[in-house]
Amino acid sequence: MSDLIVAIGLVLAIEGLIFAAFPEAAKRLAASALETPDGALRAAGMVSAAIGVVIVWLVRG
Repeated sequence: MSDLIVAIGLVLAIEGLIFAAFPEAAKRLAASALETPDGALRAAGMVSAAIGVVIVWLVRG
């Protein structure tokens, strides 16, 4: 359970750094996400999740 909390903390830290370092790019990205079809967002999310699981599996073995 502590690994899950650490992972959530890392996601928040990385997203916070992106918004702090590149606020205009983050706004453009959010605006373009609103215009992207749901299917494309869903597919990108599933691919990202799968890559994340593979990375965790490789690291944690």
